[in-house]
Amino acid sequence: MPASRPPPSSSPLVLPALEALAGPVLLIDAQQRVTAATPEAEARLGLAAVRPGTPLGEVLSLPEGTRGFETLLSHGRQVEAMLKAGGRARGVRVRAVTLNQGGKRLGWAVLVGEEVEAVAEGEETFHGMWTRDPGMKRLFRIVEKVARTESSVLVRGESGAGKELVANALHAISERRRGPFRAINCAALPPSLLESELFGHVRGAFTGAVRDSPGHFRLADGGTLFLDEVGEIPLELQGKMLRVLETRSIIPVGGRSPVPVNVRIVAATHRPLRREVEAGRFRADLMYRLRVVPLFLPPLRERRGDILPLARRFLDELEQNGPRRVERFSPGARQLLESHGWPGNVRELRNVMEYTYVIGEGPVLHEADLPPEFTEPRPPPDPAVPPRPSGDGHDLAELRAVLARAGGNHTVAARMLGISRVTLWRRLKAAGDTAKR
Repeated sequence: MPASRPPPSSSPLVLPALEALAGPVLLIDAQQRVTAATPEAEARLGLAAVRPGTPLGEVLSLPEGTRGFETLLSHGRQVEAMLKAGGRARGVRVRAVTLNQGGKRLGWAVLVGEEVEAVAEGEETFHGMWTRDPGMKRLFRIVEKVARTESSVLVRGESGAGKELVANALHAISERRRGPFRAINCAALPPSLLESELFGHVRGAFTGAVRDSPGHFRLADGGTLFLDEVGEIPLELQGKMLRVLETRSIIPVGGRSPVPVNVRIVAATHRPLRREVEAGRFRADLMYRLRVVPLFLPPLRERRGDILPLARRFLDELEQNGPRRVERFSPGARQLLESHGWPGNVRELRNVMEYTYVIGEGPVLHEADLPPEFTEPRPPPDPAVPPRPSGDGHDLAELRAVLARAGGNHTVAARMLGISRVTLWRRLKAAGDTAKR
């Protein structure tokens, strides 16, 4: 582009004409200060951010800082930047054209392109979930996209990581948000009762069926049904589930006539369904129906930067209704919290904070305030049995270690892991260790 003097912004036609040719534009002087903005640029950035004399660094944030501005202004390359104005950080692509006259640099025209997906700096709260982690923020943006569709979603994540919160978010920002949201844990019920809970039953279908029951599918009609631990549905029931998804109708237990249902399915599992299909425990055709859009929820141990801030937030909640005020963590407590494996994820962290709040005293949270498993020595792994993955981040050695700290008590161990006793037994069985019941 030939060098030229920036057009005088006093003319009412200059900036609209410039925008018609190049799109939203910021005019920057040689001192990297904003001198003028086209109407669309003003609308995007906010009038306060583009007043004449505003430094460009207060309008745009580049990942590489000063070097990023050099790349933008000196090399004319398109870069991704964050718009700081407007109350919400937004990513945009920008490119600068140098404006010269007679060998003298007069400034730049910064062309503001389309918005791009970008992760906001700092913390973010999203439908009950809080994070500073870039991976979690990317997940939030994906949830926002998927919520606009009717596709079935499979959320993969460990127990306590927040799978139901993701399902709630998908419902709350979808077109179905005025309809009901129903949730059922498929691992918590025996097969005979699970079928009735899902599809309903008619009076007299079995002993104790004294009246008709609609079931979760009909109760969720017009809304969203969350199937937690969907991998635990027995094979004989998976065929009926597939038929429901294909025909959009259910047949209650003991009934004969199909009942139409209009439900969006959000399923969740703690282990990969593909592995369950290979092992013959899950139908491939049902997996493909449920796994149209897979979402992966990272465990807390992969979000180390979230551990202490989340702990602080849980303490703040407890302080609202309790007498104690915790002002800080001791160095030892910080180290133990940050290095813990968190097999129960955010749910376990919340429980641990409640324990420390009740047990401890004073304004400092000490390592002695933490549950016993944080300070007791861990037993060495059994060299005779090599650890094998159980599919959700809880390998056999880890499960045995937790059981040892719980004195062999399955109920206590399950509470420490943030899971049910039945789920713990199933994971021990899947990992090849069912000696301790």
